[in-house]
Amino acid sequence: MKTVIIEENHKKHRQRPLLEWFIYMVGYALILITLSVIFPKTMQIDHKFFGLWALLAAILISVLNRTIKPVLIWLTLPLTALTLGFFYPFVNVIILQIVDVLLGSHFEIQGIMMSFLIAILISLMNMLMDELVIKPIFGKE
Repeated sequence: MKTVIIEENHKKHRQRPLLEWFIYMVGYALILITLSVIFPKTMQIDHKFFGLWALLAAILISVLNRTIKPVLIWLTLPLTALTLGFFYPFVNVIILQIVDVLLGSHFEIQGIMMSFLIAILISLMNMLMDELVIKPIFGKE
């Protein structure tokens, strides 16, 4: 009897990170779509296939944040220290520019300021999503 309970709990624990990741990806995609509608001249996303390109961009942002971002942070650590941390958001801008290059004409950001705005909004969304959605649903503390 205990084995079944442990297996069910183990299965639930394995599904939680995937569900959390999916919630964040939808949030990223919504931010990207919203900004492309508000600022159509500085940010373009191919709106074919009902936001598939925005979701793909969100997935790429997440993958690059897990793989390349730690290396970028390590490489830019002296500059971040010299600027008292003000350079750190530009690491996210670099990630967004990489996504821009990878997706080509399906996802385009014109200028550093738009990338900076997107990076700030994604960071704010992460904080709000964590406090208002993830912690209440999954009971994380």
